[in-house]
Amino acid sequence: QVQLVESGGGLVQPGGSLRLSCAASGIIFNLHTMAWYRRAPGKQRELVAALSSGGNTNYVDSVKGRFPISRDKAKKMVYLQMNRLKPEDTAVYYCNAHLALKNYWGQGTQVTVSS
Repeated sequence: QVQLVESGGGLVQPGGSLRLSCAASGIIFNLHTMAWYRRAPGKQRELVAALSSGGNTNYVDSVKGRFPISRDKAKKMVYLQMNRLKPEDTAVYYCNAHLALKNYWGQGTQVTVSS
């Protein structure tokens, strides 16, 4: 059974930082592209950051330079370090594992950026 479990969301002031974590199980972790998506209120889900099995990264323009994505293959964890947070980063963040035609999703974690 595939499980992706996110943690690390919460309420933070503008300019602050959070680190999201995603624990993966039930997949061949090293083969999957791992990614973070988000869905803001009233908006469609968007890709925030992705990290391929080969180490290639892809970021949405709005987070480039602020949200590095990383993975720990030994622990089967993927992280999203969110720095210099802005109110427009408020959203539910989802962990995603992708390989070929298969997509797996976590349950999501809420990130709220507000003073």
